[in-house]
Amino acid sequence: MIIDTTEVQTIHSFYRLESLKEVYGFIWIFVPILILVLGITMGVLVIVWLERKISAAIQQRIGPEYAGPLGILQALADGTKLLLKEDLLPSRGNIRLFRVGPSIGFISILLSYLVIPFGYHLVLADLSIGVFLWIAFSSIVPIGLLMSGYGSNNKYSFSGGLRAAAQSISYEIPLTLCVLAISLLDIIEAQSKYGFGGWNLWRQPIGFLVFLMSSLAECERLPFDLPEAEEELVAGYQTEYSGIKYGFFYLASYLNLLVSSLFVTVLYLGGWNFSIPYISLTELFGINKMFRVFVIAISIFITLAKAYLFLFIPITTRWTLPRMRMDQLLNLGWKFLLPISLGNLLLTTSFQLVSP
Repeated sequence: MIIDTTEVQTIHSFYRLESLKEVYGFIWIFVPILILVLGITMGVLVIVWLERKISAAIQQRIGPEYAGPLGILQALADGTKLLLKEDLLPSRGNIRLFRVGPSIGFISILLSYLVIPFGYHLVLADLSIGVFLWIAFSSIVPIGLLMSGYGSNNKYSFSGGLRAAAQSISYEIPLTLCVLAISLLDIIEAQSKYGFGGWNLWRQPIGFLVFLMSSLAECERLPFDLPEAEEELVAGYQTEYSGIKYGFFYLASYLNLLVSSLFVTVLYLGGWNFSIPYISLTELFGINKMFRVFVIAISIFITLAKAYLFLFIPITTRWTLPRMRMDQLLNLGWKFLLPISLGNLLLTTSFQLVSP
C-alpha cells in the first residue's frame, strides 16, 4: 500500500494542530485564576492603604504620605520589606507544623474567592453551594493557626491558636444559619427587581446584623481580635514568625476581610445590580457581544464599590470599640447570636410557608 507524502504531511499537521489546541486550552485554564490572584493582591493593597488613612483620620493624624502619591505605595513597600527579611525558625519548635501552618490559612482563604460572583456571569466556579463553601474553607483556617501556635513552642502562640479555634467554632454556626439560599447567583437575581428597596438588608435586618458580627469574629477584627491580642499574647499565634511567613498571616487577614465584605455585598446589598428599581445591567445595555465587556466592567465596579464602602464598618469599629474578654466572646456567640439566628431562621421559614 503506497501513501502519498502530502497525505502524511496533512496527518502530521493535523496532530500538531490538535496538540497545540490542547496546550492552549491547558494554559487558558490558569489565565482566569492568575487574573483573579493579581486582582485580589491589588485589592488587598488598597484595603491596607484605606485602613491606614481612615485610622489616621479618626486619630487626627496624616497617615502614610511619602511612599507614592498620598502614600498609596506604602503597603507595597511593607510587603517588599517582609519578603527581604530573614526567615527565623524556633530552635525547639515543631518545624514542620511551623512551616505548614501559614500556608494552610492563606490557601484556604484564597480558595474562597472561587465562588464569589464579581459581575454578570463572572464567577470562576458556580458550584450551587455558594457561601457554604466559603464557610467550609474558613473552618480550615483555625487548623492552620493551631498548627502554627503549637509548632512555635511558645505559650503565647499556643494560647492564640486555641483562642482562634474556639472563636471559629462559636461563630460559624450563627454565620451558617443566616444564609437564606444556596446559589449566590439566585440571591443576586432575587434582589435585582426592586433596586435599593429589594436588598436583603431590609428583608433580613436581623440576619444582616448577626452575619456582620459573625464575619467580624471570623476575620478576628476588633472587638473580636482575641487570638492576636497584643496586650495579652504579644502577637498571638504569629509571635515567633518573621519574613514571608509573617507576610502570609498579614495578607490572609486582609484577604479574609475582603472576602467577608464581598459576601455581605452579594447576600445583602444586591451584588452587581444597580440600586434603581426595575433597571438591570442587561436590560440597560443589552446582551450583545459589543456591550458584554462593558457590562462586565460596570458590574465588577459596582460590586467592588459596595464592598469597599462596607469596609468602613470594620475599619471604624477597630478604633471605637474595646476588646472583649474571652468569656464574653464565647457567651455572645453561644448564648446570644445562636438563639437569635435560630429564631430568625424559624421566623423566615414560617413566613414563607404561610405566604402564598
